[in-house]
Amino acid sequence: MPERRMGRIQMRREEDENTRYFIDLDLATQRIVRWDHGQRTKLALEDPTHPTHHRVFITKGQYNKLEAKHSELIDKAAPT
Repeated sequence: MPERRMGRIQMRREEDENTRYFIDLDLATQRIVRWDHGQRTKLALEDPTHPTHHRVFITKGQYNKLEAKHSELIDKAAPT
């Protein structure tokens, strides 16, 4: 089932015991670059997109709270 994320529709990816949740930060600007989730084996192979970027792993509960708050803000900003 498609889901809405950051203003775009995205296909829901499989989540299992190897799923890891993360936030990518830009340490130079102190801003969030993105948050997402993926399979542990694939994430281990990814290189940072920029030298100042740092990945912080979070729990599924923290990820869900972040997604819920983001959806709430998007819904408030959407024209009715």
